[in-house]
Amino acid sequence: MPAHALRAIITRPGQDADAWAAQIQRNGIAAVALPMIDIVAVTDRSALIKSWKDMATYDALMFVSSNAVSHFFAARPADVVNLWGAQGANAPRAWVTGPGSRAALLAQGVQAARIDMPAPMAQSLDSEALWLQVQSQIKAGTRILIVRGDKASEAADGLAAAGATGQGRDWLAVQLQERGAQVNYVVAYARKPPQWTAAQRDIVAQSLLGKDVWVWSSAEALGNLLGAFPGQSWAGAKAVATHARIAQAARLAGFGKVALARPGLAALCASIESLA
Repeated sequence: MPAHALRAIITRPGQDADAWAAQIQRNGIAAVALPMIDIVAVTDRSALIKSWKDMATYDALMFVSSNAVSHFFAARPADVVNLWGAQGANAPRAWVTGPGSRAALLAQGVQAARIDMPAPMAQSLDSEALWLQVQSQIKAGTRILIVRGDKASEAADGLAAAGATGQGRDWLAVQLQERGAQVNYVVAYARKPPQWTAAQRDIVAQSLLGKDVWVWSSAEALGNLLGAFPGQSWAGAKAVATHARIAQAARLAGFGKVALARPGLAALCASIESLA
């Protein structure tokens, strides 16, 4: 790749970064995967196993990411029936905020008719947009399980009581509880900052020259970068964010140019190219 060529730095966790990079490259933009969050399995699966055994008691499960989907299904005990299998008529609803998580559910055999996600023309793919699609399902006594990740440095709290703080899903939990729903959480995986290699640090250094565009879909991922390079000026770096709150975090971090991308691959690529 020529030294002056535009390149997108994809910061999604693990395989998600590889998938996004591949899609962006198919649209004619060079891309490199540089995950800012490492995903690891929880060491104690007892809470996940209990969630599977209690599946029939929930009206809906909200999966915060494709990683939440894959780790949740990986924990299903062999002797527990997958309610989403076969006909799935009595299975709970499955909520997601983006197409990646939806695709992960479909790959696990969840019927498309059981999946709820933001409308195709939603301004952003987040809990607020999801709520517009699912609020009619909620009444007093509705039971919701939020399947999420947690930081490796924090104790996995398994199924927390209603009213507990959900990692990154506080707003949705408040809406649910105000309607009289019972909200529980289960930790499906742990998150931790990446272990840096010399090659990865070189990518960071190159980005300060203004030739690369960071693609941020997580404020936590951005925080991991800032934590690894304390005192670093990002005035020479460019960024595209997938949500307004993340874009604001990038501006506060000092990124010289920040663009907000609408949902969808085409819009993301257009935002990246706008910073060339």
